[in-house]
Amino acid sequence: MGDNFVRVKDTRSLENLIARSQTAPIIIFKHSTTCGISSSAYREMQHVPDEVNLVEIQSARAVSDEIEQKLGVPHESPQVIVLRGGKAVWNASHFQIKATEVSAAVKDNR
Repeated sequence: MGDNFVRVKDTRSLENLIARSQTAPIIIFKHSTTCGISSSAYREMQHVPDEVNLVEIQSARAVSDEIEQKLGVPHESPQVIVLRGGKAVWNASHFQIKATEVSAAVKDNR
């Protein structure tokens, strides 16, 4: 696992991320360990210079479900969501996941 990845294993950790997004953008990456497309997205996310909060779908399904419920972003895998102010402000899935796009979304102040 790359140095920028932090595993999110439970819904309490998700709540902490949502709270932290009040002061700084947060990146959540939903990843499937059994999907080739997700492996490609994982390689892209290794190039994001910011902290990437990794939700492995197979071992943290409750977290993935809670993301959909709390943030209103329909489940995809792989999927990247950027949080700001407690809300999902940007997301991408599958082959749309590019390190440059994620970094741009983090820097966008809208």
